[in-house]
Amino acid sequence: MRLVLVGPPGAGKGTQAQFIAEHVDVPKISTGDIFRANVSQGTPLGVLAKQFMDRGDLVPDDITIDMVRDRLQQPDARAGFLLDGFPRTVPQAQVLDDLLRETSYSKLDVVLELVVDDDEVIRRLSGRRTCRTCNRIWHVDFDPPQKDGICDVDGGDLYQRDDDQAETIANRLEVYAESTAPLVAYYASRGVLIGIDATGPVDDVTQRAIDALRPMQPNLAR
Repeated sequence: MRLVLVGPPGAGKGTQAQFIAEHVDVPKISTGDIFRANVSQGTPLGVLAKQFMDRGDLVPDDITIDMVRDRLQQPDARAGFLLDGFPRTVPQAQVLDDLLRETSYSKLDVVLELVVDDDEVIRRLSGRRTCRTCNRIWHVDFDPPQKDGICDVDGGDLYQRDDDQAETIANRLEVYAESTAPLVAYYASRGVLIGIDATGPVDDVTQRAIDALRPMQPNLAR
């Protein structure tokens, strides 16, 4: 199965991508994970990408597209994949269509849209805190550490990432509305879009996604 996960920042795409990918037995391909790994390692790509990420802007298409092209050519992606973080614009979606034809994948099976309102996005993102040493993410409301500002895992200092601050969140939502939201219409017109209510407990959201996918893959476990 070949899937794309879309939705605004803070919709829970990273969490749901992992769970859904495990259910359908395909690799999760996350551009966000790749970008952050490069940033933490201080690679030339990471230094460049961080300039855009810290402002809440999209990383330029040429960097992102080359990265995705290379990843889709790896053996574990040949039987299927779940893309999280790409495409984010209609031009990227059109490039993905071309990439799939190049690799003989033909086309996407489904695009899952995680639906959540702006107020919930702001609450989710502004409360996140990241460990400086292990990168484990906590939340001041949903998943607080035992001691404020200290990671339970390794005692590392917790901080608020630049892209989780209020001003950046507002910009990210604006970028999403202008650049990424049109993907919904693009994929809806192709009959592959399914919307999922992304509010409530994580397990409930995952179950809604699996239930939506079951008609295409009836043997999915609950």
